[in-house]
Amino acid sequence: QVQLVESGGGLVQAGGSLRLSCAASGRTFSSYTMGWFRQAPGKEREFVAAISWSGGSTYYADSVKGRFTISRDNAKNTVYLQMNSLKPEDTAVYYCAAHNGRYGYRASLYEYWGQGTQVTVSS
Repeated sequence: QVQLVESGGGLVQAGGSLRLSCAASGRTFSSYTMGWFRQAPGKEREFVAAISWSGGSTYYADSVKGRFTISRDNAKNTVYLQMNSLKPEDTAVYYCAAHNGRYGYRASLYEYWGQGTQVTVSS
């Protein structure tokens, strides 16, 4: 079992930055692929970024590539999402998720989810 708790969301102006954190419980955190997803009102949940268990491989949606950076600290059981050059279209609830397997971008692959944190980008 893995429990995930996100933090770091908030209101920011376009062009600004935020860093999301996801704290995980469970001794097997380091064996999971970790992902960030987001869901805007009236839209489906979409993949944002993922990172392999070692942190050696990262994957991004085209819409955030070059602006967002995913990282993890296995000693702290925490995964991060650094978001720079934020745009109003980045406004969504951001979810952290854990997958006991190799990288995947489909939400259905991820077994564990956090409760989400709201990110609002004003124009």
